[in-house]
Amino acid sequence: MDKYIKKAVVLGTGAMASGIAAHLANAGVPTLLLGRVPSALNEEEKKKGLGLEDKPVRDRQAAKSLERIVKGRPPALYDPSGAGLISIGNYDDDLPRIADADWIIESVVENLAVKKALLDRVARYRRPGAILSTNTSGISVNVICEDLPEETRKHFLGTHFFNPARYMKLLEIIPAKDTLPEVADFMAAYCERVLGKGIVRAKDTPGFVSNRIGITGGNPTILSMIGLGMTIEEVDVVTGVQMGRSPLATFLLQDMVGLDVCMLSLNNVLSASEDAEERAFFETPKFVSDLVDKGDLGDKTGKGWYEKSKNPKENKYLDYHTGEYVPLQYPVFASVEEAKKAKGVEEKFNIMVYADDKAGHLAWDMTRKILNYAGQCLPEIADDIVSVDNAMKWGYNWALGPFENWDAIGVEKSVERMKAEGIKVAAVALDLLASGKSSFYSVIDGKKHYFDYKTKEYVPVKVSDGLIDLAALKADGKMIEGNASASLIGIGDDVACLELHPPGGKTNTEIIEMIELSVKKVEGSYAGLVVVNRGLNSIDTDYKHLWELAKKDRNAADEYLKRFQDAVMSLKHCAKPVVAAISGKTRGNGLEIALHAHKIRAAAESAIGFVDFSYGLVPAGGGLKELNVRSVEGVFDDKTWLHPMQGKLFGLITGARPTGSAPAAVTAAILRDGDGITMNTDFLLSDAKRDVLEMDARLFITPREKPVRVLGEEGIAGLTMMAYMMKEGRFISEYDFALAKKTASVLSGGKIIPNTKVSEQQLLDIEREIFLSLIAEPKTQERLDSVIATGRPVKN
Repeated sequence: MDKYIKKAVVLGTGAMASGIAAHLANAGVPTLLLGRVPSALNEEEKKKGLGLEDKPVRDRQAAKSLERIVKGRPPALYDPSGAGLISIGNYDDDLPRIADADWIIESVVENLAVKKALLDRVARYRRPGAILSTNTSGISVNVICEDLPEETRKHFLGTHFFNPARYMKLLEIIPAKDTLPEVADFMAAYCERVLGKGIVRAKDTPGFVSNRIGITGGNPTILSMIGLGMTIEEVDVVTGVQMGRSPLATFLLQDMVGLDVCMLSLNNVLSASEDAEERAFFETPKFVSDLVDKGDLGDKTGKGWYEKSKNPKENKYLDYHTGEYVPLQYPVFASVEEAKKAKGVEEKFNIMVYADDKAGHLAWDMTRKILNYAGQCLPEIADDIVSVDNAMKWGYNWALGPFENWDAIGVEKSVERMKAEGIKVAAVALDLLASGKSSFYSVIDGKKHYFDYKTKEYVPVKVSDGLIDLAALKADGKMIEGNASASLIGIGDDVACLELHPPGGKTNTEIIEMIELSVKKVEGSYAGLVVVNRGLNSIDTDYKHLWELAKKDRNAADEYLKRFQDAVMSLKHCAKPVVAAISGKTRGNGLEIALHAHKIRAAAESAIGFVDFSYGLVPAGGGLKELNVRSVEGVFDDKTWLHPMQGKLFGLITGARPTGSAPAAVTAAILRDGDGITMNTDFLLSDAKRDVLEMDARLFITPREKPVRVLGEEGIAGLTMMAYMMKEGRFISEYDFALAKKTASVLSGGKIIPNTKVSEQQLLDIEREIFLSLIAEPKTQERLDSVIATGRPVKN
């Protein structure tokens, strides 16, 4: 099969369809979005004198969907320019346009008859070999495609995206009985690498994997609540982050999703179930169906389990006994308070499940139901426990999957309690214990293994080709050098990786030492270096340490900053290629380290930018200097007074708002066009390693440091005028205006003649000087006090 999707078609204009189309555009895939032809004109069309035969009217559904893509929040697109890859049309006029598509995705309403009727029309225009998929949350894939031609069925499968498509990692791949294995394999590989999805291969059973287990967060929890005499508000206090779930817990989450959608998922399972025990397990209390029948569906209708007010303190919750909404009571449970103090999710979960108060009893009751149901469904829905755990983590944002949860509370301990309470235990847990094992997962020879319910043995967890596991490499003796804050590790093919992992996630002297050491080691013995952070986010500047140091000894603070600047400059001057791999929140010193690499490899979902301005400071580790260098690259006109890109950077820095994605950081000139973007963060390190090897293969030569053209006094004047307009418009405070003038001085190279060429060291010296002057200011110290205490700066 062709390994590329050159064109895609999305059929449908709802939230899910538009999200899929947007994410295909995020991946650079030209996409055609088709919708229904309206049966009547709306008022706006009547005013314009349009008729039902006019194309803008006929394309109205798709046009509205595209408008939601562009204007919706959270943003569906990495960068607004991505909308240019999406074209629109309608089923009646434009189905012939699907003939050159490589992938056609049906994502219309969850109605079997509607889906089958549309797919029958699609099959007439689809070219042989093109992949056709249905985005369904639970309807049988085999039933959907049963009437399609044989060749079409061979290229047909289920692709169950989760909403919003950009942000939710899970994609369930559901082959039908006639799907060619190579089609399912291609789609799994393509969607993992190109769309950045976590792939779970599901069987064609009701609810597939995620929704089959996910519905246990609904009715079984409601039945536990009723049995324990608890309120809706009390359940939400218990079932949130301390249980490893969404902060929205149970009922707030259902309100967000929509009670009608939750009911649909439940009915999809129940309609296909002939198991009386399973049907009883999901018995729906009358007050639930009453809410749906009344149209009280949650956030989209204004009330559901909660009645929302503009003032959250005035929100009310449903008293399911009376059907009336009552004021919030803000209940407190000892077990919940104890769990909040615990460090890891496993410890929090353990505290909740074994607590001897009402909250603990609820936690135990719902947990034992979920774990046993997952165990009982396992052979029917998935080939292994890893698929079930990943589905719940990626699709429902659980911190731990069901079988990881079981390990967290102790399989043997929990099974003994279940037996003592007369609860039927899932066979997979009994088989595990009978085989002499005590956990569903185990680390053997440095590699993670899982319990295979078929063979009753531990087998290695499968990983995609090319993934690099730094922990496993360390366990295998590949550590070159290291300290408590950073490790230099050999990752194969003569490439070294500097992993940054300082306690607290802040830069320290050990980080600086390891950068210095790594450059020397790599220049002497390796093809190149990758710099990466452990965990999702980059390391940050230790503002508290710098403030305390500056108060004691300004010269010592200056020497510390100078040493950090010298260290990152050594990355830039390294004789071997250096690639920085970044993801998540990338700011402060973490961003400054990355900006000095020869190339940045960024995860697409990265929030990149400096927030120092909101703290009353400027970046002082070479960050502004590097952005300055980027802003004037390619500018050769000596008469340039204020290069537009510097104005854009000035606004970005003084706004203290990181970009919403890596592509947006390219638009903002923080990243260069030549930097790389990886859709799936799991492959970030392996892609960065490939970048190093490609640079090495091209006989890498360290870029020569060139003088930097700066705008001097005229630049300061122009940028200060921009700041003044922001102040007059009340977008920034008086102190922000003073900070902006300081920032303008750094970006413009100080008070010198316009278009003067200065060295990078001169710009670094200005950064340090202004940083140290600002950190001594009382208003900056007020902001830092607030950041240290609350994580947020005060506005002064």
